[in-house]
Amino acid sequence: MNEITMRIELLRGEMMKNDIDHYIILSSDYHDSEYTGAYFKEREYMSGFTGSAGSLVISLSEACLWTDGRYFLQAGRQLEGSGIKLMKMGEPGVPEIDEYLAEKMGFGQTLGYDGRTMTKAFGDLLKDSLRSKNIRFKNDVDLVGNIWENRPGFPHAPIWVLEERYSGRSVSDKLDSLRKAYKKAGAKGIVISSLDDVAWLYNFRGDDVLYTPVAMAFTVVTDEEAIIYISREAVSPEVKAHYEDMGIRFRPYSSIYGEVSRLEGPIMIDPDRASEALIGSVKEPVFGANPTLIEKSIKNEVEQENFRKAHLKDGVALTKTIYYVKQMKNAGKIGEKTELDIGAYLDDMRGLQSDFISLSFESIIGSGDHGAIIHYAPTKESNKKIEDGFLLMDTGGHYLQGTTDVTRTISVGEPTEEMKECYTAVLRGHLNIMSACFPDGTYGSHLDAMARRPLWELGLDYNHGTGHGVGYLMNVHEGPQSIRKRTQRSAEEAPLKPGMITSNEPGVYIEGKFGVRIENLILTKKARISGRDGRDFYDFETLTLAPYDRASIIPGRLTDGQLETLNAYHARVYEMLSPYLSDQEALWLAEETAPIVK
Repeated sequence: MNEITMRIELLRGEMMKNDIDHYIILSSDYHDSEYTGAYFKEREYMSGFTGSAGSLVISLSEACLWTDGRYFLQAGRQLEGSGIKLMKMGEPGVPEIDEYLAEKMGFGQTLGYDGRTMTKAFGDLLKDSLRSKNIRFKNDVDLVGNIWENRPGFPHAPIWVLEERYSGRSVSDKLDSLRKAYKKAGAKGIVISSLDDVAWLYNFRGDDVLYTPVAMAFTVVTDEEAIIYISREAVSPEVKAHYEDMGIRFRPYSSIYGEVSRLEGPIMIDPDRASEALIGSVKEPVFGANPTLIEKSIKNEVEQENFRKAHLKDGVALTKTIYYVKQMKNAGKIGEKTELDIGAYLDDMRGLQSDFISLSFESIIGSGDHGAIIHYAPTKESNKKIEDGFLLMDTGGHYLQGTTDVTRTISVGEPTEEMKECYTAVLRGHLNIMSACFPDGTYGSHLDAMARRPLWELGLDYNHGTGHGVGYLMNVHEGPQSIRKRTQRSAEEAPLKPGMITSNEPGVYIEGKFGVRIENLILTKKARISGRDGRDFYDFETLTLAPYDRASIIPGRLTDGQLETLNAYHARVYEMLSPYLSDQEALWLAEETAPIVK
């Protein structure tokens, strides 16, 4: 019996003590965060699966883990020997969690989970699906906490103030806008639990979650007051004085549930972001998406200009790394380097840039077949030497001027025809998005097929979205906009608007051989043309600055328009980056970005 199976048996013992037949373990913290601190990694502790997205359901006889297409290969490998069945979400014949429970649970049985980690929206879905089974719900138990020896401590790193020269808006202005929004919804106040929204609202950042500069905090805002619920250790006397001068008060983190229960009148709260436990504490909830969600996604002029500066710095770091890999190959030494070595070199290059704070997510450095694992991140156990073929690098950084997320796939040695064919198809889709022009009211889902069509023509596709929103020194994945296939839009999804920053990252993954992904961040802006009906049209400004892999491009497969877009981008890359490179690096970049002709 290995460690994971032992933990599952211990949990089953706790389930029997509490008369629970099925127990759900989610990936989230008490704020429905995508990435969580070590204290909250219960699903990882119980399954051994380290991906950011996944849910585990354990009964007295079976254990199943659900995750999405980004993690199918990774989860399959990490679950080996655990006895946990992998449920590939979205695949034919694979039930959703609520459908699985409706089939497996007996009449009158009990479903347990920690209500602080489950949103009301998901909880309601479970209740609706299980209504005919007369299931009892026990949502006030943390059974994993009962068996987790040496659990990491609850995070409470110090918060720090993000100056207005970076945020572009004052806290008072944001609070005024928030108050108008909840009043319009018929509420007398609002409770916000999502960490990025709280940090954005008050112009602070923290260090409670790896790669995400946020702090464990809630807020309550009414006409009379604004209160931040946070650990006392996280607030220095200077920071406390800064906010109290604005009339903002601090209260202990865990007191939120009791204090919210005493609020009178209708209170706005987001059922998709707040937990069952928190919503259950509100006497008269008014449900609606956090008004901060859309405001945060539309970057103001100060933030936009800062983003450009951040991407210039990041482009220098990445381009120097690409040059380093190519030179090591030319010198016959690249086989001495590993995936972790290349990641460390890129980390060092970013660290040399001014105002660099941290990585924005765990670096994805995949050589050869590791590149086919969509969210592969090398570990000491999986790390391998760089081999001839493709090297996929999906990385990013946080700077005071913004957040970056960029992927470049580079050839190490001479690429095969199959590699070139796949790379060129991905590039074509990427260029299609880059050059898109569209009317006001367009959703990312309307553009998604533009990225996939070149791959579809080859009988290929990719099992992830084409683009996600990106926060300002915040979550590297930020809504409400996205570019992805949609059969049904969520209530909070929004059309693309000027000021939104989104990724453009089509890819293709050939299991056992290689992966290709190309990613830039793009800023939605008003286009020069207008609709004949007077409607605004939008297009994209590409923020990311780094060359594509010239050796992997088949020029004849590109249309004249795609070639024009590619050459214009490469000319800009050289113009912007070359002043910050050594003479040798600049000479190499000039060759890499020279105009490509058919």
